[in-house]
Amino acid sequence: MLVKTFGSAIIGVNAITITVEVDISRGVMFHMVGLPDSAVKESHQRIEAALSNNGYKIPGKQITINMAPADIRKEGSSYDLTIATGILAASEQIQSQEVGKYVIMGELSLDGGLQPIKGALPIAIQARKENFEGFILPRQNAREAAIVNKLTVYGVDNIKQVIDFFNGKAELEETLINTRDEFFSCLNKYEFDFSDVKGQENIKRALEIAAAGGHNVILIGPPGSGKTMLAKRLPSILPPLNLNEALETTKIHSVAGKMHKDKSLISIRPYRSPHHTISDAGLVGGGTFPQPGEISMAHNGVLFLDELPEFKRSVLEVMRQPMEDRVVTISRARISVEYPASFMLVAAMNPCPCGYYNHPEQDCVCAPGIVQKYLNKISGPLLDRIDIHVEVVPVPFRELADLREGEKSEKIRQRVEQTRQIQNDRYQEFEGMHCNAQMSTKQLRKICRINEAGHQILKNAMEKLSLSARAYDRILKVSRTIADLDNSPDIKAEHLAEAIHYRSLDRENWGK
Repeated sequence: MLVKTFGSAIIGVNAITITVEVDISRGVMFHMVGLPDSAVKESHQRIEAALSNNGYKIPGKQITINMAPADIRKEGSSYDLTIATGILAASEQIQSQEVGKYVIMGELSLDGGLQPIKGALPIAIQARKENFEGFILPRQNAREAAIVNKLTVYGVDNIKQVIDFFNGKAELEETLINTRDEFFSCLNKYEFDFSDVKGQENIKRALEIAAAGGHNVILIGPPGSGKTMLAKRLPSILPPLNLNEALETTKIHSVAGKMHKDKSLISIRPYRSPHHTISDAGLVGGGTFPQPGEISMAHNGVLFLDELPEFKRSVLEVMRQPMEDRVVTISRARISVEYPASFMLVAAMNPCPCGYYNHPEQDCVCAPGIVQKYLNKISGPLLDRIDIHVEVVPVPFRELADLREGEKSEKIRQRVEQTRQIQNDRYQEFEGMHCNAQMSTKQLRKICRINEAGHQILKNAMEKLSLSARAYDRILKVSRTIADLDNSPDIKAEHLAEAIHYRSLDRENWGK
């Protein structure tokens, strides 16, 4: 008897429906075809034990299983429940009329229990698109899949529940989630707040400008000056995610298997902080079977790279193209996948190996030339993509001991949202552009016009501070954001002066 059940495979951040055809005929062989990997092939043993421990068995006949389309590689153990249901239906141990109406996914334990799967959200979206009646999956993933409306989602704990459901002996409990309530219930609930930070008003100002214009930023300062503390609080002043951004972010985390079982939707901006020992594929994505990397996990949020010069140069260099295009393409011989990667980069570094170059109280003990050698670990093209360079100095005792509470993130976020709205209105005719950091050179000349006084200030800065040529465009972009924060239609001299201040590493005598 031939029976078809349905599962799903993940390609990039999207799903494609897999038809599992099970044919039982005379004989004693077990064949599985359709490009399954080792984990899929091993499902035979897991299914056999799970059925046996629940009072059922694999029939002693010839079983042929085909997973179509046969040219797409099937990976992982999440097809166990799909295949087991097909075998039971083909051997008439359960009623086969209903199994084709559902997408069925789940990894089986030997006792018949179900383990969570990856990519439940994109699978649910594809199931609704193809008009399946419902989606049966492990209970741990049910809330994640249930945010897709017009699709019945059943979370189950073991295979016995699925068997009884198809045999009409029991009903499954539908998982219901109100997507909008779920989204707004956790909106902007951040653990860290800028009011915790003592002093560092100039750094807070720089991060507010970065958030308002979507600019990448690098913080340079000695150990213990507060670089990491400030970076952790940056997501709390970014504009809230909208529902589409939340769904897009959740899809990526779902595919990577990073969703918590009690969460159905990511409604706050992600913050990712990988260690400097990370590999190329770990940062940008990839591997033998491509998976999203840290830059995609930080999509719509913040990627924090602490101790930037300690990262391998090759790791930092492969990040340059995704920073520009806001998408990363992973190409392999058989497949090419695309992961979104629109993130704000925040980097932190010590000014030298000992950490005390330019320190107001402690002397640097690095040998001559060592400081410049340390800075040269970061390539010019990468620095070219970082708009704001800020020197962080230690907080004096009088500010640390001040009991007054600083300005809350909520208040700063209101100013950032107002500024982003100005930019949204400005770039509404340009598809995919939302903030000043995304301006092209052509748009820069049109939008960032400065008067004669501004030209003179910029000229003096370029000459006297030995600013590099690549700093010119970055200064104009940042000054446009500062003007927007001031609600000024024109870029004034004071806006340019502040933007010039945020180009520390472009000074040719820095570190010498």
